[in-house]
Amino acid sequence: MSMILSASVVRVRDGLPLSASTDYDQSTGMQECRKYFKMLSKKLSQLPDRCTLKTGQYNINFISSLGVSYMMLCTENYPSVLAFCFLDELQKEFITTYNMMKTNTAVRPYCFIEFDNFIQRTKQRYNNTRSLSTKMNLADMQTEIKLRPPYQISLSELGSANGFAHLSVAEYKGTGKISAAPHQRLEPVTLPGIVSFVLSLLCGALNLIRGFHAIESLLQNEGEDFSYVIAFFLGTAACLYQCYLFVYYTGWRNAKSFLTFGLICLCNMYLYELRNLWQLFFHVTVGAFSTLQIRLRQPQGKSPDYNV
Repeated sequence: MSMILSASVVRVRDGLPLSASTDYDQSTGMQECRKYFKMLSKKLSQLPDRCTLKTGQYNINFISSLGVSYMMLCTENYPSVLAFCFLDELQKEFITTYNMMKTNTAVRPYCFIEFDNFIQRTKQRYNNTRSLSTKMNLADMQTEIKLRPPYQISLSELGSANGFAHLSVAEYKGTGKISAAPHQRLEPVTLPGIVSFVLSLLCGALNLIRGFHAIESLLQNEGEDFSYVIAFFLGTAACLYQCYLFVYYTGWRNAKSFLTFGLICLCNMYLYELRNLWQLFFHVTVGAFSTLQIRLRQPQGKSPDYNV
């Protein structure tokens, strides 16, 4: 009999299980599939947004969106279009019920376990195909799967020592290939991080404007010091580089952020005669705040074991 057996909701960046269906089947096959769920949850950030893993008599399907992955286990003969329609319903309901702030700041496993009620109701409905009344949605999903089929994960890939690192890095466009960004992925952006990014841009713009004014003054008065122009433009470059370090991952990222902050401090010390204490305090404080946010926004590391 074809049916959905289990489902869970997992955070992509670290594999934290947010909710899951209550399963009573303790057979050997189900226990083995739970291990696959656990292994997949640690690889979600490296995988395309729609995948299927075939494990003999069972299939594991999942979709990922907005930092959350929706996973389900079904029998091998369960229709793929129904499986992904089921996941799509879970996704829409979860996004409607919980905002991104709650999912991003969750620290306890299964902190949204009450979502299991919706999972169970939807699972029962999809296990009784006669009760389904989403023919139009099924047709849309069928077309979407044909145009962009899910990536097929093999058991050998899942069990490799280095995970999926040996796979092709061609861009995934539904052709069964995994995409790989040129930079390692960083943790999601926080509100303080956005504020620091905007303030750094503001400081860079202020330095740039003052630099052009210094050039005008230099052209009008031959006695002006050209080193002030250099200090303003160096300050602009340092602020913009802080923005770059916040957005992208590079080698020695933390060291570069501290050196950049040091350059900002030196430039403002040199411009002491052209700025009042409040202006100096503002530029140095923004530089320190941006350095802290760069330090806090670390690359996504190995997913912790949450006993999924």
